Amino acid sequence: MAKNVFDTLLERGFIKQTVYEEDLKRLLGAESIRCYVGFDPTADSLHIGHYIPIMAMAHMQRAGHTPIALIGGGTGMVGDPSGRSDMRMMMTAETVQHNCRRFQAQMARFMRFEGENAALMANNADWLLRLNYIDFLREVGTHLSVNKMLTYDCFKSRMEKGLSFFEFNYMPMQAYDFLVLYRKYGCRLQMGGNDQWSNILAGADLIRRKEGADAYAMTFTLLETSDGKKMGKTQKGALWLDGEKTAPYEFFQYFRNVEDVKVAECFKLLTFVELDEIAELTRFRDERINAAKVRLAFEVTKLVHGAAAAEDAKRQAEGAFGGDASDMPSLALTGDMRMPVADLLVAAKAAPSKSEARRLIEGGGVRINDEKVSAVGAAVGDLTDSPVFILHKGKKVHIRVTIKA
Repeated sequence: MAKNVFDTLLERGFIKQTVYEEDLKRLLGAESIRCYVGFDPTADSLHIGHYIPIMAMAHMQRAGHTPIALIGGGTGMVGDPSGRSDMRMMMTAETVQHNCRRFQAQMARFMRFEGENAALMANNADWLLRLNYIDFLREVGTHLSVNKMLTYDCFKSRMEKGLSFFEFNYMPMQAYDFLVLYRKYGCRLQMGGNDQWSNILAGADLIRRKEGADAYAMTFTLLETSDGKKMGKTQKGALWLDGEKTAPYEFFQYFRNVEDVKVAECFKLLTFVELDEIAELTRFRDERINAAKVRLAFEVTKLVHGAAAAEDAKRQAEGAFGGDASDMPSLALTGDMRMPVADLLVAAKAAPSKSEARRLIEGGGVRINDEKVSAVGAAVGDLTDSPVFILHKGKKVHIRVTIKA
């Protein structure tokens, strides 16, 4: 008998909160259902914060269920107040549409959009942008309690600074999304990050009130460091899933350097490696955990960027940090990360002069790790957070550089 996906998600540490747990577990074990996760298109790329919900959708699909990726082309015009101390800047329709297209292309890396129980893609702009406000108030507004809404953290935290009526509409709109997806696709379960709990509950409750049907909510663990901060933040900002924003090598190195105590959790949440293998990989708490970190970095990078990019990132890391660096030239410099890349090229004897170094940069022939140096005046710290990196000139010159303060 196939394993119930509820047990899979529970064992791997995904589930943070749910409602009617036993009923939901029975449903997931008895029939194939449709479930959805919403993605707010406030940037032109997904980032590591989206990764756990995407993996949960992938687990659902592998278990025979049908995931729906809902792009918030309509709700993105308003913005979610959850976790914010101020009002979002409103995006133009053109920006939202551009970001939606980018999201759809990235989603195709993670889920199968053809064949049996193929994932579906929807955009709530299709129904929200043409919604008649009076009809919306009559159909949805009569079933939502303002008193109850104001008890939710996403609103309470904003009451002192002020919560606009504009943002107050976000929760009813997201609840309506769930209702539309239930009516259109028979969707029974909404999933998301734990910061979305109140919004998801509102949708499940609306379906039960309007349709008299069972609907379910599930939220997932947030990826956090041991001191409770969100993982995925670097000196350059978010850890993006777009290789143009965060190079595969930088992505690899992030997970190569996670805390020892978080390795097993990252394996469970961010890879498909079996639990018994994870236990074996992470049973040591000494220097042997480093081998597990390399495997973790490789598996996550492979899922996001493909096997070839993961292999390349692993080779670069081995070259930079000792593994197979025996025939790679190395250079140790005293300085800081503000060193101009043009100066670095001269110091590394990769260019005979600063003018030649600038010409190489302008020609697109210089990289720091996987990051192309596009600005003549760029500093090393603009391209990498690590003081140990690989300087590439063209396809043949590769130098392992260490900058010491």
